[in-house]
Amino acid sequence: MLKLFRMLKPYRVGVVFVLLMVFVQALSELFLPTLMADIVDNGIAKNNIPHIWQIGGIMLGVALIGVICSIVASYLSAKVSMGFSRDLRSRVFSHAQRFTLKEFDQFGTASLITRTTNDITQIQQVLTMMLRMMAMAPMMMIGGIIMAVSKDAQLSLVLVVVIPVLALLILLIGRSALPLFKAMQKKIDRLNLVLRENLTGIRVIRAFGRENSERERFDQASGDLRDTAIRVNKIMAFMMPAMMLILNFSTIAIIWFGSIRIEAGEMQLGNLMAFVQYAMQILFSLIMVSIIFVMVPRASVSAGRVNEVLDAVPDITDPLSPSLTVQKGRLEFRDVTFSYEGAEAPALSNISFEAGPGEVTAIIGGTGSGKSTLVSLIPRFYEASEGAVLVDGIDIREMAQEELRSKLGYVPQKALLFTGTVAENIRYGYAEATDEEIREAARTAQAEEFINGLEEGYDSPISQGGSNLSGGQKQRLSIARALVRRPEIYIFDDSFSALDFKTDARLRAALKRETQDATVLMVAQRVSTVMDADRIIVMEEGRIAGVGTHAELMETSDVYREIVSSQLSAEEVAG
Repeated sequence: MLKLFRMLKPYRVGVVFVLLMVFVQALSELFLPTLMADIVDNGIAKNNIPHIWQIGGIMLGVALIGVICSIVASYLSAKVSMGFSRDLRSRVFSHAQRFTLKEFDQFGTASLITRTTNDITQIQQVLTMMLRMMAMAPMMMIGGIIMAVSKDAQLSLVLVVVIPVLALLILLIGRSALPLFKAMQKKIDRLNLVLRENLTGIRVIRAFGRENSERERFDQASGDLRDTAIRVNKIMAFMMPAMMLILNFSTIAIIWFGSIRIEAGEMQLGNLMAFVQYAMQILFSLIMVSIIFVMVPRASVSAGRVNEVLDAVPDITDPLSPSLTVQKGRLEFRDVTFSYEGAEAPALSNISFEAGPGEVTAIIGGTGSGKSTLVSLIPRFYEASEGAVLVDGIDIREMAQEELRSKLGYVPQKALLFTGTVAENIRYGYAEATDEEIREAARTAQAEEFINGLEEGYDSPISQGGSNLSGGQKQRLSIARALVRRPEIYIFDDSFSALDFKTDARLRAALKRETQDATVLMVAQRVSTVMDADRIIVMEEGRIAGVGTHAELMETSDVYREIVSSQLSAEEVAG
C-alpha cells in the first residue's frame, strides 16, 4: 500500500494542511481537560464566579477552533483521497489498455473490473481514515500520556497496564482478520464473474431453460461471500465490546485509586477529572487505531491486487527506435509457430505465406484449425512463439503498436458495438471521418439500406453490445467501421457468417472495388465466400494443408475437397 501512496505527491500540500489541522485539533482537545480542571479547582471549589466565566470563555474559544480544524481536515482529506483514487483508477485503466490478450487471460475480465472499482474504493476509504484518524491517534495518545503524567505520575501506572492489553487485542484481531479479507476479495471476483456471465449469456440461459441452475450458481457464490463476511464481522464485532469493557474497567480503576489519592490530599478533584478525560483520550486513540485495523487489512489486500495489475509487464512492448517502412500493405508470415500459455501443443506450427496489395488471401479450415489464432498475431494481440510476422517488410516486433494497428482494418469474429449512435460506431474506426465517408463505408458494407430504415437513420442509438440489432446488421456495421479507416491491410475474421448468401455476394463485390489497392485477409467458413480469392490457405490442426486458387486446390488438396464437398453440390463444384 505504501508503494501506491507514492502517487500522493501531487497532493502533498493538501496532506500537509490536513496534518496541520489535525495537529491543531488535537492540541485543542488536549487543552480542554486542563481548563476544566482549573474551573473545578480554582472556580467552583473557591466559588470564584468571574474565574469560571473567564476560563469558560477560553474553553468555548478553544472548542470552536477544534471544530473549525475538524471540518477543514475532513474536507481536505476527502478531496485528497478522492483525487488519489481517481488518479489510481485512471492509471490502472491506462495500464490495462496496454495489456495483450495473454494478460487479460491471466487476470480475467471480472477480476480486472473488481480491482479497478471495489479494490480502489477500499484503498480510498482507508486513505481518508488514515489522514484523519491515523494522524490524530498518535498525537492524542502521546499528548494524553504527557498531560496525564503531568497531573499525577503515580496514577498513570494504571495506563501502563491497560495500554499493552488493548494493543495486544488489536494485534490479535488484525492477524485473524487478514486472511479472511483476502478470501473476501477473491470471492467478490467470483461473484462478479458469475453475474457477468449470467447477464451477458441471458439468451442462451433462457433458450436452454437453465435459469434455476444459474440462480443456484449465483446463490452459491453469493452465499460463499456472505459466510466469509459473517466470519470477519464476528471477529470485528468482538473487538468493540472487548475494548469498551477494558475502557470501563480502566475508568473504574482510575476513579478508585484517584479517590484514595484525593482523600490522602495528594491530588485535587479537578486534576482527577482531567486525568479521567486524558485516560479516555488515550484509550479512544487506541480504539481509533483499532478501527483503522478493521479497514487496513482489507485495503492492504486490495492494494496488493492493484499492484499486481500495475506491476504486470505487457508481453508485447514497443521498440525504442522507430521503424522505417519500405513497402506498403505487404504481409508475410515466416515460419511462425505459436502456443497458448499452458497449452500442451502449439496452436500454429510453421506457418509461412505472403500477401500483397490488390490480393485477396482467404483462410479456410475446420473448427479449431487455427484460423482466428493466425490473424490475431497480425495486430499483436498475441506474440509469435517462433518465427516472424512482417508488415510492410518489417518485423512487427520492431514497430510501435500504434503504428502497426494504424495500418490495419480489423473486423473481429464476434461483432462488437459500443453504446452510442450508428454514426459514432462507424466513426470509431476513424475519428476524423466526415459524414460522407461514413455513408460511403456503410454503402460498401451493405448497411445503408437497414440504417435508412431506422427511425433516426445514422443518429439512431445503439444499445449496449448492439443488442437492438440483428447479427447480420452488427457484422455489417463492424465492416463499415473497418472500411472508413481505409487501412493498408484488411482482416476479416469470419465476418460474413451472419449474412445471407445474396448480401454476402453483394458485399464481396463491393469490397473488391473498395479494397483493390489494399491487402485483404479473409477468414471464412463458407467455400462460396473464398472461391474467388486470389489465394486460399487451407488450415488443418494448426498447419497449412494447402495453398492455391480454388481450381488448384480442388486438384491438389484432399482437405479442401472434403470442405467443398460438404458444402456444395456436385453441380456447384463443377460450375
